[in-house]
This record gives sequence, structure tokens and C-alpha cells, in this order.
Amino acid sequence: MPHFLSFRRALIPAAMLALAAPVALAVHTTAAVAADDADASEPNGDDGPAAGTLMLTGQGVAKSLPAVRLGTDMDVTVTGQIARVRVTQAFRNTSDKWMEAHYLYPLPQDGAVDSLKMVVGQRVIVGHIQPREKARETYEAAKASGRKAGLVEQQRPNMFTTMVANVGPGETVLISIEYQAPVSQANGTFSLRLPLVVGPRYTPAHTLDSKAAVEDANEVTAAPVLDPKAGAGLNPTTISVHLAPGFDVANLISRYHKVNVTGPLDNRTINLADASVPADRDFVLDWRSASADPTLGLFAQHTDKGDYVMASVTPPADLSNLPTPPREMVFVIDNSGSMGGDSMDEAKASLIHALGTLRPQDHFNVIRFDDTMTRLFEHSVAATPDQVALAKRFAGSLEAQGGTEMLPALKAALEDAGSGGTPDALRQIVFLTDGEISNEREMMAAIGADAGRSHVFMVGIGSAPNDYLMERMSTIGGGVYTHVGAPGEVAAKMMPLLDVLSHPAVRDLSVRVEGGSLDLTPSRLPDVYAGRPLVLVGRTEHLAGTLTVSGTIGGKHWERRVDLASALPSPAIEKLWAHRRITDVEADRALGKLEDDAADAEVEKIGMESGIVTSRTSLVAVDETPSRPAGARLTREDLPINLPAGWDFDTLFGKDAVQAQPASDLAATQADALELPQTATGFVGLVGKGLAMLLAGLAGLAILLRRRAA
Repeated sequence: MPHFLSFRRALIPAAMLALAAPVALAVHTTAAVAADDADASEPNGDDGPAAGTLMLTGQGVAKSLPAVRLGTDMDVTVTGQIARVRVTQAFRNTSDKWMEAHYLYPLPQDGAVDSLKMVVGQRVIVGHIQPREKARETYEAAKASGRKAGLVEQQRPNMFTTMVANVGPGETVLISIEYQAPVSQANGTFSLRLPLVVGPRYTPAHTLDSKAAVEDANEVTAAPVLDPKAGAGLNPTTISVHLAPGFDVANLISRYHKVNVTGPLDNRTINLADASVPADRDFVLDWRSASADPTLGLFAQHTDKGDYVMASVTPPADLSNLPTPPREMVFVIDNSGSMGGDSMDEAKASLIHALGTLRPQDHFNVIRFDDTMTRLFEHSVAATPDQVALAKRFAGSLEAQGGTEMLPALKAALEDAGSGGTPDALRQIVFLTDGEISNEREMMAAIGADAGRSHVFMVGIGSAPNDYLMERMSTIGGGVYTHVGAPGEVAAKMMPLLDVLSHPAVRDLSVRVEGGSLDLTPSRLPDVYAGRPLVLVGRTEHLAGTLTVSGTIGGKHWERRVDLASALPSPAIEKLWAHRRITDVEADRALGKLEDDAADAEVEKIGMESGIVTSRTSLVAVDETPSRPAGARLTREDLPINLPAGWDFDTLFGKDAVQAQPASDLAATQADALELPQTATGFVGLVGKGLAMLLAGLAGLAILLRRRAA
């Protein structure tokens, strides 16, 4: 079954279409006043016959594309183990209509958005955190009254939407959003990931049981997707990284983009070698310390609310002298349509590589899934040469097609029982997928129901996997997450993971503070593996004492002690603690330990106190001066996204499709080809001028406030 058919069929059953909000392909006409609503749908209205339709050049469709254009500039500062990211985006309305822009934007799964600023002409408009419903009401009221407004809402922890209302004809608006995220660390390598694209999400039909569920599906799937074969892509992105990790940097690698590097070893500046790149794959920067043992790992922030601390504790990296127990390994591989192209090749190569590491005392099975599922064996079998060879042939024969019904495959892997396996065998599930689904909570609940019997190791495949799903499934499942982003990375990424799989984790973890107290997160301590640090974030009224982390490795006691008074200063720990605490709340919700109302209340409380965007809080910015003339219609455009690099457009949507259809528009016109406009000229200069105005505006505001205070 072609994937685009199953994608659309599963996304919204026909019976549910009446519930769906009109979030269609690209443009929706909204009246300025109630009386205009009826006129907006008339075919002979002022907007012409094409109103409410995405206009793309191609056979059987209209001749032009609405003229709001998008470009992105990312400015990143890494201090210690925290990255501060400013994303500035330009909207240029070259049409003769008043526009509302709406788009999806990716976020690191552990990132926290806390700032929104808009530059319109000479005006700087600063956003404020409000409860989600109130922020939406504020935005809609401003939009209806003709005022400039911006709204940032979280749809998933790694995905948010931004809306900009009342962009006038010929007008340019700059939106600046800031977030922070921790830098990851494994085996001595520090890594910064900047997501640049949101892959189309598959929504299983059984989850669409209410209007709210349909609206949620629309929010995470409604963006049009550009066919990369059709011409030059939209969404050009420029990136600059200022790297000051607190030590001399060695082995600096940009995995998927060419870069230029300048500056001293302890304060490097990294810029794209090209003026801009298409936003079609994540930007990943890796580095190591030039010294054998960087003196990094403990940071603190002092605030009016109390003290916050982040401690990174790493277990021994060499466990080769410890015995390796027999294992039951269940490999699950995603061969759905979204895996078409490079992703399928990477997944098959990764699986074949992993199968080659099985030992005679191990048991194993292979499960493949799209919108159907196949177990290679009825139950796990002994890893004899014949059985392993059969599994390799099975893996090599897989082709990408169909929908992404991940939940049945996960449940099958959790239920599989090794026939003839020893009772004390270490049970491990290796799950290879891009994770592009919308029912993340169901997946986490299924792992939680396993009660720790299995250890789940997620392997994210492709240029833009769903990191949030991968990280949470691995954490709840007591495993680790590995990303294979290009075909040439299979061996380099899988070998360290397989080494982790062959050695025991630190068990029976406990944390205590002597001479003080800490409200620590994560509340559920994960399993910790060789070379991968346990990162703890805590809050206290006064930071003091010694933090001790202990456990057992291979039956032997292991312990690390950290003097909290030696923490280095950092301005970013408070928001990191808030985000991690919200992650704890959401995990308890997914595992059925917390009711929805209680979880929502706690998330909203933390979001308001810390000033970050959450599932229950949003950023809203409103200009108090109306700009759209009374009676002028507002046309909404869902700005298109690029297809993640390596994905196969024809496999995903069908050879005749123009783009991914949103949940509420399954019958949209298809065309054989489309012609994409060139990127708006002078975007980088425009961003620079806008940022200069933004800074000047903020400086003027500060002077005014000082004068009033005097």
C-alpha cells in the first residue's frame, strides 16, 4: 500500500472530518468582522476563485503561490554545558492582502522557549508568558481588531507553532524567539543539536476519538511539504555558533554541514561555509576537550527563588573486565513510508551490523513494521549462525512502504519471550525508527507497563528524527538513545551502542546530599551506562553540602562524590530545572501516575513561575496600535516546510502528490510538478537591520524606564 494513502487514511477517518478545524493546505480566509465570514467563502468574493487554496504552479492547479516568504537566522552561544539560541525569522508579505502566517518549528526535546520579540517597522513588541487559553484569547482579540500580534504555542516538547497576525501588504515582520537547552555528552564527546525541520507525523486512526484529538493531529501535521525535486527550496537558514565550553576544544566536527571555524581554542566561532542552507536536516556540532579530563560537570545559579545546581556524574568508561551476561535481544525495524530513501538504507545497515555482534549464548528476534507487522520468529531463538544469516537476509529484503503503526510492534517486542533462554538473561530491545508519529504518550505508557523487564534502546534514523520520543522511550525503558544521521555513520554510531549493550549498567542507583538538601530531577533515576553521564538538576534554598551518587556495576559498589560549593556559575540552571521537572510530570502522566487535570495544573504553575513555553503556557506579543484597516480581510497562510534530507518524497506521498495533506484536507488537488519561488533577496541584511532596531528599541526602553524611576 503506498504510504501517502495510508498516511491520509489513518490521519483522519471520514467520519471525523466534520470535527476538524479548517487548517487546510496553505491559505484560509478569515473575515475581519463576523459579517465578512460568510462573504469570505463565496467564490466571487474579493479574494477571487483561488481563495482558501494553496496556489502552486503545476498541471491542474492555480498559477501562483501566496507571497509571504520565510528565512531564518540562528545565533547560538554555548557556555559550559548550556546552549542559548536566538532564532530570528523574517516574514515578507509581497502580496496586496493582509496576511496571517502560521508555521511549525522544531525545538530540541529538552529545550525551553522563554522569549518572543517582534520588530515591525520602528516598533519593538515584547512577548509575555500567559496561560495557554488566555494567550490564545489575547492573540485572537488582537487579530480581530487589526493589531499586530504573535503567538508561540507548544504542540510537543520538541515542536511548537508560531502565528503572526496582520502582516500588511508589502510589509516585513521580524520574529525573534529564544530558547536554551543543555549540551549532551557521551564517551567524552559533547554534542549540540539544532533541529531545523519537522518531519511529517503519522497519526494512527484509533487516536482520533475526539475533536481535541483531531485538532492536535492538525497542529502537528498540517504544514505543506515541499518536494525537493521541484526546484529551489524555501526556508533558507544561516547559523553562527559561539563556543565557550570552559576548556580548549579539540576534534570539532560539524557532522552534516560545511563550516568555517575561527577564534582561540577556548572560544571558537563556527559559521556555515555557505551563506545559507536549506532547513532540511538537523545541524549537529561535536567537540571534545583538548585535555584528558575536563574540569567541567558542576554548575550553579543563585536567584531570588533559591539556588539551582546541575551536576554531571560519569561512571567508569572501561568495563571490559566485567563479565557479559547472556542476552535476549529483540530488534524492531521501521520500514514505513517515511523511512524511504537514505533512512531505510541506514536502518537496514544498522540492523545487519547489530546482528553480527550476537553470540551463541544469546537469543534474538526481529520484528518489522509499517501499517502491518511481521515477527521473523514466533519467539526469540538461539543466535546460531544459520538463524543469524536468515535474519540478515530478512533485513536486507525490507522496503519502505505503508503507515507507521509503531505501538503494536513495541507491544510485540515487550511480550516476546526467549524459548530456551536462561532466566537471568539481560533482556534488550533495539528499536530502529525515525519516530515520526503523533501518539508519543501511548508509546511511553506501553514501556511503563513492562515494569522494567526489558531495556529499550532507541536508534533514531535519518536527518531529522523525533528526538523527544526517542529520548523519553529510552529513559523510561532504562536504555540510551543513539542517532544515525547519514549512511556513513552506521558503524561509527552503532559500535559504541553495541558496546553499551554488551556491558552492564550501573544498577541500584541512589543519590543523597550530606550537609544540605536538594529537590532533584529526574525523579526516576535512569540506568546509567559506561561513558554516559548522569545529569542531575536540583533546587534548594541554600546550596551547600556534598552530593553522592552510588550504585553497583557488575555486582561491585561504585560511588562518586561532588562538593556542591565548587560549582561554577551559570545563568541558565533555573529554566533547565523547570523544564526537567515538567518532563517528570509528563512522564507520570504518560505512565498513569498523575491525572490530566493535576498534571496540567502543575505544568502551568511551573511554566508561569519560570517564564517558559509549555503545553499549558504560551508566549504572546501584541502591538496596541491597530494596523489593519477596518473591514479588510485577513488571509491565513500555513508556511511550507522542507522535506527532511534523505527522505523520499514519492515513497512518502506518492509520485503524483504535490505535498503532504493536512488532516482536514484529504481531497486537495494533486499535480505532477510545482514551481517554487526563489528566496527573498537580502534576507541576511534584513535580519541584521531588524536585530539592530530590536537592540536599539530595547536600549531606548531601558533609558525610558531609568528616567521614570528617577
